[in-house]
Amino acid sequence: MRQLFPLVARFELVSEHPRSNFQRMFAALLLSNLVGLALATPFFSHNDISQLFDRSQLLSSGCSTTGTQSCRNTSAVSNLCCFEAPGGLLLQTQFWDTDPSTGPSNSWTIHGLWPDHCDTTFSENCDPSRDYTGISTLLSNNGASDTLAFMQTHWVDINGQNEQFWEHEWATHGTCMSTLKPSCLPSGSVKGAEAVAFFQTVVKLFQTLPTFTWLSNEGITPSTSKTFTLSQLTSALKAQSGFTPSLDCSSGTLDQISWYFNLKGSIIDGTFVPIDAPEKGSCPSSGIKYPPKN
Repeated sequence: MRQLFPLVARFELVSEHPRSNFQRMFAALLLSNLVGLALATPFFSHNDISQLFDRSQLLSSGCSTTGTQSCRNTSAVSNLCCFEAPGGLLLQTQFWDTDPSTGPSNSWTIHGLWPDHCDTTFSENCDPSRDYTGISTLLSNNGASDTLAFMQTHWVDINGQNEQFWEHEWATHGTCMSTLKPSCLPSGSVKGAEAVAFFQTVVKLFQTLPTFTWLSNEGITPSTSKTFTLSQLTSALKAQSGFTPSLDCSSGTLDQISWYFNLKGSIIDGTFVPIDAPEKGSCPSSGIKYPPKN
């Protein structure tokens, strides 16, 4: 069961992973004592996504992007520096926060990038020794100021605790990525270089997934009065992207989306291969609200 974030539980009780209402309530109780524009471009083809990650990076993995994609191997893979496992089912998750609102009014915001196992189970918090803090400083000191600037507007916490949010996403999910283990990095890499690569990759991947624009292109825009069916929403998104995501709701209000991928190569500079969501989210079949941001 994924935990809620931030340290003060989100008011809308969005879980770190689509699960039953009971599990989400239980996760919230567990955390109750803790202190607590989108780009208007069509979906990138597989080659376009590969080219996206050819841009300047802090690191180069040295891995091929033409081999077997994660979760599609038929035999054991020994080099997990160039093959994401066991977390080869990757979810780029996004929030639609309206109470209070976060991020631009015409864009969803980043939740994270999660390495689920191929059977949709998952591991979390895999290496506490790499629970880095001071993410802003880490990015600024390692040539990723542009990434940080984008995060400050599009990867924001509902309670204003951005640093803690970023630390949480790295510690909970980034440390579980096999291709980001320190032993996989080039010799002489600075401490925390793999975390910088993680944030760079999440931002670049998010920028290829303009959920708000895709819905708008299909005539679905935030409304204080209209409701939508799940089929309307998923069909619109598939028409624009070519793939079906998973949608999550809280009390009938759309507030999270998960885009699914497999990966060829490394998280650092590999090719993300989009796939249909292997499981449904928590939204009902009809009466789904998609309110505007305040």
